Amino acid sequence: MDKRRCTKQLDEKKMKIFLSVLMITVTILISSCYYDKEQLLYPDTVSGPCTDTTGTASYAQKVVPIFQQYYLGCHTGGFPSGNIQMGTYVADKEIAQNGKLYGCISHISGYSPMPQSGGKLSNCQIAVIKKWIDEGMLNN
Repeated sequence: MDKRRCTKQLDEKKMKIFLSVLMITVTILISSCYYDKEQLLYPDTVSGPCTDTTGTASYAQKVVPIFQQYYLGCHTGGFPSGNIQMGTYVADKEIAQNGKLYGCISHISGYSPMPQSGGKLSNCQIAVIKKWIDEGMLNN
């Protein structure tokens, strides 16, 4: 009788451990399936009307904030990523003139897609930068 009781207690203990491991595994799997890409969650805001491209594209007011949010963390300092320095008008204009900026942000084949850590910029953000480039990359 003691052997049966001991076996039953052992089986109950194994079952509790199994259920605990199963619950932890399920919790990890569920939490790892979360999407936070703007293009997937809010497609209308990404492809909808872009009011930021009306008027003149201001470098200081419209382009720099995009660069600060997505690029300056990697492309400033003594060792910028890809050896591409950003963060000053002269540096930003140079990569815009040689075509690297638009190629990278538009994910055009042959260019390294940027930003690397996240998804592609919204269509509106790309349009703002493209307008600034098309208008002659003014320091305004």
